[in-house]
Amino acid sequence: MQIFRRVLVVLLFLTLLPLTQQVSAATPDPTEQLKPVVDKVVSLLKDAEFRKKPVVEQSDVIVKIVAERFDFREMSKRVMGKQWRTLNPEQKDQFVALFTKLLQYVYINQVDGYLDKKIEFTDQRIRRDRAEVKTLLVGADKRIPVSYIMLLEKDNWMAYDIVVEGVSLIRNYMEQISTVLRDEKFPGLIKMLENKITKLEAGEKEE
Repeated sequence: MQIFRRVLVVLLFLTLLPLTQQVSAATPDPTEQLKPVVDKVVSLLKDAEFRKKPVVEQSDVIVKIVAERFDFREMSKRVMGKQWRTLNPEQKDQFVALFTKLLQYVYINQVDGYLDKKIEFTDQRIRRDRAEVKTLLVGADKRIPVSYIMLLEKDNWMAYDIVVEGVSLIRNYMEQISTVLRDEKFPGLIKMLENKITKLEAGEKEE
C-alpha cells in the first residue's frame, strides 16, 4: 500500500510540462484541463499558513478543487466492481462519500515527503473517450512511472485511476474491498472505512 499512498499525493504536486504529442483541436487536451486544478492545489500546499490549519479543513478545501478533474464516483464504482450493482442508491452514495473522504485524507497525511519532488510528463495517448497521461516522478535517486487514466465526459477529461509502475490503484483497492465484502458484507466495509477515516483525521498514517 505504501506505493499507492505515495502516488495519491503525487498527483497533487504535478509540475506540468508541454507535451510533444499534438491533439486534434476538436478534442480537449486532458493535461491542459488538469493544469489549473493542479496549480491551485500546489499553491495551497506550499502555503505555510494553510498547512497550519487542521487536517479536516485542509482536506475539505483540497477535495473540492481536485473534484473538478477527478471523478470520485467513477473511481468508487470501479473499485466496487460487480458489487456496485448490488447496492441500493443510498448505499452507493454512502460508499462514494466515505471512499472520497478516505482518499482526501491520504493526500493530506502523506504530503510532506513530496514538496521537493518533480513530475515530468513524458507522453499522452488519447483513444476515443479514454486518455492516458504518462509521467515520471523524479526524485534524487529514483524515477517512478505514474500514469493517469482519464475518461472524457462531454467536454471534460476526468481521472478515474492512477497506475504506478504498472499497478492500478483501483485494482489494489478493489482487492481489499472485495475481501471485506466477502467476510463482513457492506456494513463491515463501511465500518472499516469509517475507522480508517477517524485515524487519518487524527493525523495517523494509513496502515
